[in-house]
Amino acid sequence: MTAFLRARRLVAGAAATGLLAGGAVLGMSGAATAAPAPASASTVVTTDHDGKCHWVKGHWEKKWVKGHWEKKRVHHKTWHHGHWENHYTYKWVYVPGHWDHQWVKGHWECHHR
Repeated sequence: MTAFLRARRLVAGAAATGLLAGGAVLGMSGAATAAPAPASASTVVTTDHDGKCHWVKGHWEKKWVKGHWEKKRVHHKTWHHGHWENHYTYKWVYVPGHWDHQWVKGHWECHHR
């Protein structure tokens, strides 16, 4: 009886393995046909507008931020008999104007003159 069950398990396992392998092959062939053509992307990138465009790499840029109000978290510590009590509240705080660094993504820069 146990030999019969082992044979059934072996046949079922082989069938499942065959189905999984076949499904993986079909799935990969479907993904390959659905992929976009790389030629269309390269034609967009290589347009140069008569040599007036150039690629600017991503970089950090300084930008002036005007003074503004922000809601900031304020920590209140109060000493009670034998322990500190911690409270957090939010309060509107004025932040004066300051320089800040912002990341600028790489982009095409074209000068039409």
